[in-house]
Amino acid sequence: MRTVIFDLDGTLADTSGDLLAAANACFRKMGLGDLLHLPQDAGVALRGGKSMLTAGLKRAGRYSEDLVEEYYPVLLEQYRDAIDHHTVMYPGAMEAVEQLKVDGFRVGICTNKPEALAEKLTRSLGVRDAFHSLVGADTLPVRKPDPEPLREAARRAGGDPERTILIGDTDTDRKTSAAAGVASVLVTFGPSGGDLEALRPEALLQRFEDLPALAARLLPL
Repeated sequence: MRTVIFDLDGTLADTSGDLLAAANACFRKMGLGDLLHLPQDAGVALRGGKSMLTAGLKRAGRYSEDLVEEYYPVLLEQYRDAIDHHTVMYPGAMEAVEQLKVDGFRVGICTNKPEALAEKLTRSLGVRDAFHSLVGADTLPVRKPDPEPLREAARRAGGDPERTILIGDTDTDRKTSAAAGVASVLVTFGPSGGDLEALRPEALLQRFEDLPALAARLLPL
């Protein structure tokens, strides 16, 4: 069975607003005020909690690895409690998912967000049941760019890991697909930034409306 696996943050949904809000809540607890802001820090948000804490603390001249580790659990708690205040699905995302299913693909999510948070967010957004699988950062002992979470997401979706493509937005997703020996599609509308073409994915995706036809081309019957 052909399978399309999606990254979550910056690919299916723009989660940067809620992520930055959680980081700024930590900085306020430190007495530093808000240190990260949209839109310029949206790409930092999608690199994860520790990356946000590191970026903000370096900006304030207060960085230490111990401080990042101390506040990382606080950030996760803040994010969990306000996970969907600003997050939105990208236009056309769910329409593309449903069309893929009509076309005979299995669909799943493989994210470096902790599994419980990914489950909570997708259920809050009302989209969890549209996906056949969800593998998070802590579902397995390894996380992306290790290829095993991608393969496991395909297996749990009822698909063939060798007949899978990964839809993502960063070099992490590109490295994951390369390690798994499958095609990579990188979206151009996310806030991760950088020269995605230089990562040499099998395809770039400018709008979700084009994904079903692209998936059929990359994974022909």
